[in-house]
Amino acid sequence: MNPFERKSVEPSPAEDLLAFIHESPTMFHTAASIRARLDEAGFTYLPEGDAWDVRPGGAYYSQRNGSSVVAWRVGEGVSARCDGAVVDGLQGGGIGEKGAEAGAAGPHGAVPEGGAPYHFQLTASHSDSPCFKVKSDAEVEGPADYLRLDTEAYGGMMDYTWFDRPLSLAGRVLVRDGARIESRLVALNRGVALIPSLAIHMNGEVNKGFAPKRASDLFPLVSAGDLGRGSLDTLVADALEIDPGQIVARDLFLVNADKGRVWGATDEFISSPRLDDLMCAYTSLQAFIARGNANAVTVYACFDNEEVGSGTKQGAASTLLADALSRINASLGYAPEDLCRALSASMLVSCDNAHALHPAHPELADTLARPQMNAGLVVKEAANQHYCTDAFSRAVLTAILDDAEIPHQCFSNRSDKAGGSTLGNISNMQVSVHAVDVGCAQLAMHSCVETAGARDVELAIEALAAFYGADIRIDGAEGVELA
Repeated sequence: MNPFERKSVEPSPAEDLLAFIHESPTMFHTAASIRARLDEAGFTYLPEGDAWDVRPGGAYYSQRNGSSVVAWRVGEGVSARCDGAVVDGLQGGGIGEKGAEAGAAGPHGAVPEGGAPYHFQLTASHSDSPCFKVKSDAEVEGPADYLRLDTEAYGGMMDYTWFDRPLSLAGRVLVRDGARIESRLVALNRGVALIPSLAIHMNGEVNKGFAPKRASDLFPLVSAGDLGRGSLDTLVADALEIDPGQIVARDLFLVNADKGRVWGATDEFISSPRLDDLMCAYTSLQAFIARGNANAVTVYACFDNEEVGSGTKQGAASTLLADALSRINASLGYAPEDLCRALSASMLVSCDNAHALHPAHPELADTLARPQMNAGLVVKEAANQHYCTDAFSRAVLTAILDDAEIPHQCFSNRSDKAGGSTLGNISNMQVSVHAVDVGCAQLAMHSCVETAGARDVELAIEALAAFYGADIRIDGAEGVELA
């Protein structure tokens, strides 16, 4: 076999992922990209401030802060309740359609005493990535005629990877128009800033170690004399086609605007900004849209602020998911008691990328659990409970994947390393369900450019679609039946 012969890998999922990432430079743009795909698939938008009308057979989504999204599809076999009685799932309602009026099928008795009246099958990912946020008062003049931007680290990025590359600005801007202030997305989509390295002649020890000072070394250069104070708002206003005086406030971030690419002699790899966690946000979304489940309420959640702890009104520790599930339950006609019963039979797959075995440092990986790129979805576990996987949840997911003949692998930290964490257990503080942590294997996590396997995009979609489509019947922690 010719080693340079292209393998039978369908390139379109990887290319579409890279397009999704390129149009999602910040968490606000990520949410907008997700919403656009849900709209195209026929989902109905239900704002948090409106009354919700949720029916079996329907598909819906809501959002919070313009940076977090929760979407759900109610299976046609899920029963609604009308005046204390169960109404059979409404048939014939396509995505986004509300189907027949509730109660049209007639009452069919009370909610069964044994077992849950319905259940949820959920995935959760996050919309944010480590970068530098531009402060509200950001323009630093000097020395000489230089103009730089005062920034602050958002999340745990590898600082040195941000040097010597043209960077763009993106985020949201609050714009005043008369008595109204509204939020608008902005992405300059061109290099307007750069963090310059100090020449090796001035720092001869740089190759022995470099720890940049965030209060000075990481202030990006935006002008050598052409621009002065006030230019930042002018740049943003020009992009939005407004007057600079209309800008009231802004959440702007330095972003790597380079397009990701598929590369390698046989197109094995993808390299791009923000693979953590937009790779999982994308693959779980594609799986959610592609695969329905007549016997469950399937849910897709993408939270903001995971990289800074999730403790915000739109993060995984917020009430966002709990509020959505409670309102779905109520709109279907069920009582709070029924929601508790439903959650006892539900399962979450927390999706956040995993560390691949590093070719230069295999000694830093676990002796046995050392995932490789292009080998399938990674199930992550940790004794310190930084991941939500336990034996029960691992058994359920791996059984589903084994039955579907979809490859998967496992990750554990080396026993003397604490490792990272993700949003699974944080989300479980608000909505407690059986949960498993998974991700795609990648290199250079939290770098300005990260690398993963091109085939893992398709494998992750297949794996998560299998989860969404499985008929999972959980009986507490006693057992589960898969159909």
